[in-house]
Amino acid sequence: MIANLGLIAGLGLLIWLALRGVNILLAVLVSIFVIGLSNSIPIADIFLKHFPFGASGAFSFAGNFLLLFICGGIFGRVMAASHAAQGVAVAITQKLGQQRALWIAMLVCALLTYGGVVVFVVMFTMYPIGVSLMQSANIPRRLYAAAIALGAGTFTMTALPGTPSIHNVIAARNLGTDLFAGGWLGVMAGVVMAVLGMWYLQRQWRRASANGENYQANDKDKQMAALAPATDQRLPGLVKSLLPIVAVLATIVAPRALQAFGIQSQWQQFALGQPVLWASFALLAGSVLCLVMFVPVRKRFVTVAGQGVDDAMLPLINTAAVIGFGGVVIQTAGFHEFAAWLLGLDIPALLSVFISANLISGITASASGGLQIFMSSLAPAYIEAGVSPDLLHRIANLAAGGLDSLPHSGAVIALLTLMGLTHKDAYKDIFVVTVIIPIIAALLAVLIALALY
Repeated sequence: MIANLGLIAGLGLLIWLALRGVNILLAVLVSIFVIGLSNSIPIADIFLKHFPFGASGAFSFAGNFLLLFICGGIFGRVMAASHAAQGVAVAITQKLGQQRALWIAMLVCALLTYGGVVVFVVMFTMYPIGVSLMQSANIPRRLYAAAIALGAGTFTMTALPGTPSIHNVIAARNLGTDLFAGGWLGVMAGVVMAVLGMWYLQRQWRRASANGENYQANDKDKQMAALAPATDQRLPGLVKSLLPIVAVLATIVAPRALQAFGIQSQWQQFALGQPVLWASFALLAGSVLCLVMFVPVRKRFVTVAGQGVDDAMLPLINTAAVIGFGGVVIQTAGFHEFAAWLLGLDIPALLSVFISANLISGITASASGGLQIFMSSLAPAYIEAGVSPDLLHRIANLAAGGLDSLPHSGAVIALLTLMGLTHKDAYKDIFVVTVIIPIIAALLAVLIALALY
């Protein structure tokens, strides 16, 4: 009884501390101490074994995915330094018109994140440009924040096949699948998220306009507007700006495409069997292309690459900390009872996957953290139950992208902080597009898979 109460108290403490802006690593260390103490886990085992080096240990995860995070951080930085990221945003704005500001925000964020640009870099790219969009279209800031969240943190993160996102790579590495596993289900779910999300945001915009709610600038807007490209600044065109992203995706697609044509080679087998290394190589290839194509990057590549490494460290540490938290939680009797209950439910296995991955991601407020914990603790049981690795890859990814965006999510807090908004101001719309709609899309994918398989 005390052990289960301590587990619940530790989970609640983590959420409470995260919501109050406490550093996530510090919050995790305090929370696992409470959990470990109440579950009679030796302190040395908590901090020197389960948290750092277990199957779901923080350092185990960081060691396995360090290269991917670094390459992603570098690619994001060179895309920003080359002005290619801004070039994509400005070109799409010119083509669609500022009156379609919400569509612009969603599409640009989706293009950049699907191509491998780090989410936080995308936020910093879109917000300065978004200030003028919000002003000209008179869009409430809360809705623009939700459009960024929709484009950067939903369907390109968990649904669309081929992306070098950490979520896609975690599943591929643990299940022995490739980045295209369950592809058509992912595409279907991604379309549902994008269409329903934009329908909701456009509907809310019309309602806001009818109620007299409009754009209200704050100090953050004035600061960020100064970072937007000057009107006389020469930016690369859309095609040139997209070439590095195309290079990343083409590198990832190449082994699968050659396999489809019956071509086999040693490097191809390596690429398909090493998703972390191959996705990292693809991001590095995109960075090198930026170096070749864009003068601003050539002038200061070493500095920009170093900044990219710095960009990668905080997300890596935060994600690893959450996973290390899970590494302690899965040692408790309460978690094993919870897992046994999930696996014992008299429901189809894919529906059980949907429920379990969602709940774990909700507890950790991290899709990547929840997915890694799910893969190391529950996925083997589903494989034994007969779920195909490809289906498990995509359904688990989709499910992990549901409850991950609860109020204590680091990405949600970062977006609100960046834009100078509070949970009261903007979380309702973010919740709809990043929690409710992804859950609907994931559940629809489960039902279709059950009907067809």
